[in-house]
Amino acid sequence: MIRKRVLVRRTVSAVAAGTAALALAACGGDGGGPSGHGGHETSASSPASPSASAPHGRHNAADVAFAKGMIPHHRQAVEMAGLAPARAGSAEVRKLAADIGKAQGPEIGTLSGWLTSWGEEVPAEGAVDHSAHGTGDMMTDEEMRELGSASGKAFDTAFMEMMIRHHEGAVEMAKAERAGGAYSPAIRMAGEIITSQSAEIERMDKLLGAG
Repeated sequence: MIRKRVLVRRTVSAVAAGTAALALAACGGDGGGPSGHGGHETSASSPASPSASAPHGRHNAADVAFAKGMIPHHRQAVEMAGLAPARAGSAEVRKLAADIGKAQGPEIGTLSGWLTSWGEEVPAEGAVDHSAHGTGDMMTDEEMRELGSASGKAFDTAFMEMMIRHHEGAVEMAKAERAGGAYSPAIRMAGEIITSQSAEIERMDKLLGAG
């Protein structure tokens, strides 16, 4: 049941995320703000977008949307990763989950700091900004309950299928930020998310294929 629903929702997520990317690319309205930094251990390999040349301290509506959308997105990924130590059947999945939590946890703090410095509200725990990305890349309460009740190989499969979908949503959000953002630390983080999470998608696809 989980696998069938994942395949359908991944298609919906890709379409919705593409629409969000076009919308964010059209955003404007710069404002002042201090610099900040955050990101994964890997660096972005894709070329910098034109907006990367904007002054380091300036931000626009696309940067705000990126931060407000990525915070709840990361929170859910960290929550999912937190289930793995007790429920995963394979060491590979436990290591993958640990890597996800290690990377995305600190980014939540960085993104929250940017929003605060810009005079913007940080999304409350449990809040989801559906305007920033497609809802298909976020797990429903029912899916989270199913994941939390699974164990062993069933958990591993469900976790990776859901996390692939989750990562695909994050990559689309990051691409929208690189296309329309102005705040250089946010653009840099977006590039790092694209690189690291694309690599993790490939890693999970291989593990699923091997299983």
